[in-house]
Amino acid sequence: MAELMQIVYNSHDEPVKPVVLDSTDLNSYDNQAFTPDEKDSQLSNGNGKDTNHSDSDSPVFEPADTDDPTCFSRLVEKVQSGISGFFKRNHRPLKLMFGMVLLAAYFAYFGYAMYYKFGDEGSWRLLVITMLSAMGIILHLGLSQWRKQPKENVGDKHVGDRINYCMAKLRISIILPVLLTIGFIVYIVVDVALDRPENLISLAGMVVFIALFFIFSYNPSKVKWRPVFWGIALQLIFALLILRTSWGHDAFQWLGDRVSEFLAYTDAGSKFIFGDDYEQHYFAFKVLPVVVFFSTCVSMLYYLGVMQSVISLVGRFLAFCLGTSPTESVNAAGNIFIGQTEAPLLIRPFLKDMTNSEIHAVMTGGFATIAGAVMAAYILYKVPANHLLAASAMSAPAALAMSKLFYPETEKSKHNAKDVYNIAKGLVRLISEHNLIEAASNGASMSIKLVANIAVNLIAFVALLQFVNATLTWLGDRVGQEGLTFQFICSYLFWPIAFLMGVEQDDCRTVAELVGTKIFLNEFVAYVDLSVYIKNQIAFDAYLANFTGNSSGNLTGAWTWVGGDIYLNETATTLTRGLISDRSVVIATYALCGFSNISSMGIQLGALGAMAPNRKGDLSKIVFRAMLAGNVACFLTACIAGENFIYRYYIFIWP
Repeated sequence: MAELMQIVYNSHDEPVKPVVLDSTDLNSYDNQAFTPDEKDSQLSNGNGKDTNHSDSDSPVFEPADTDDPTCFSRLVEKVQSGISGFFKRNHRPLKLMFGMVLLAAYFAYFGYAMYYKFGDEGSWRLLVITMLSAMGIILHLGLSQWRKQPKENVGDKHVGDRINYCMAKLRISIILPVLLTIGFIVYIVVDVALDRPENLISLAGMVVFIALFFIFSYNPSKVKWRPVFWGIALQLIFALLILRTSWGHDAFQWLGDRVSEFLAYTDAGSKFIFGDDYEQHYFAFKVLPVVVFFSTCVSMLYYLGVMQSVISLVGRFLAFCLGTSPTESVNAAGNIFIGQTEAPLLIRPFLKDMTNSEIHAVMTGGFATIAGAVMAAYILYKVPANHLLAASAMSAPAALAMSKLFYPETEKSKHNAKDVYNIAKGLVRLISEHNLIEAASNGASMSIKLVANIAVNLIAFVALLQFVNATLTWLGDRVGQEGLTFQFICSYLFWPIAFLMGVEQDDCRTVAELVGTKIFLNEFVAYVDLSVYIKNQIAFDAYLANFTGNSSGNLTGAWTWVGGDIYLNETATTLTRGLISDRSVVIATYALCGFSNISSMGIQLGALGAMAPNRKGDLSKIVFRAMLAGNVACFLTACIAGENFIYRYYIFIWP
């Protein structure tokens, strides 16, 4: 997105003039390595033109000398005017007719495609896409017609108020949580405690994290348990669907494969620019171009209004379930898809008047999730795509739950739902973009700074880490302590967290290193380190499949441990750092899936401070607590993944 519209209100809460927000000025990039620029927003008219310059700034031209028009020219002009006027007068019916023709043509194609070849993966993909598209169109049309209808009163109450009144009378808010709690206890006893008692460690970790957050809450006596309960409940329901059911796991595995397949089209552009040997420089020419491609696609979806509609719908759902305010719910929904500084643009007009608890929730949502563009890069490092997708969705309710537990609401929100959702859905057109091609081009251009910042910050952080390790090693040698490094310190400092998440004890120090790297450096470096273990597992599985030893099937001697590495005897290959279990890989994938690190604190302060200058003091007081809450939200998601882990569902088929 190049620009987004916001509404500015005067002291009487009346809209005075639309403002165009330049996303590059607001640090609207996806990776936390980005450092925001401080620029002023520019006022714009409805066409996205700068109104700071008067018409006199434009060059003035004298009319060209032309001959008197001929009869033929006048005839052509009259025909053109008639056709143009006809289209203007009949714009709506012509647009409807064109849409109906396209719809009929598509369904004719769809019917023949199902008849011609049905049963393979492609036919099911076409069927799912068609069904989802049809449901979305029907829902959109239905809601549009419903909003146009005059609201009828039932017993002097609005229909929506009447529904809420009926739910209150039936005690749904009490009965449903009780039933879910009983069902969860039965599930834990029957399915977890009896069959997989080791998974109870993850359950204990959830209890510990929640208890600690309640003890150190900003105001424990004011904690409202509805958002906490429903945030965790939504996580559990989602985890049961995608981690414990074969069809749910297969569905997300299929979705992850499709995402990987979609991102693979980046290779065509990379090969065209960098040549056939582009993969020799894997990160620069293979990973970073994916960010460009994904940013282009997101910009196109914003232009079409798809992203805004989905975010608004998810935000309404979260607000309904958790009882959170519309502003923090829309922001949490936006964080599922876009970055920590881009999502708040959806609610920017309201930031200046939000309560401290709401601002805390906004910041926590940014810390607890990752953006789509960088998630695409992680997938290229063999991090399981299905689990990254699941972690992004599960972390949104977790962020709201942990935020409301750690910084409970004590004030009443000043914003009504209608205004918030209308603003969020009203960003259907990127003001400076006039067509889809321009939106795609702007999306690609926007990614330049993002790609550059990812690259230079990784260079800086990796170099800094090497320097710190060299310094610590030198200090350790002075007192006879060998192998003293940053990772070594983190492996003990964060060992309890890794253990509480349910990581196997032999892998706790390794996962603790990854957690420390994520918090003190960033999650990109941590995922790169995790990819080493994933790639080792791929190489090890391939080795066992091709070199199975002798005719008796005895694998003894085919490979050996050498310190912390694995040596493959038949190929004389060393797998540096060895292996960790599939369970540990899955838990680490969820635990690292968030921008919650020290460098992101500065990014959020800069971005949100530019959006709401009057709240800079509150932001600086809240940011550290929000960063802690974002981390714990990620750990809670990892606990739920560990609690529902079944080995038969985690035999990875790596792309």
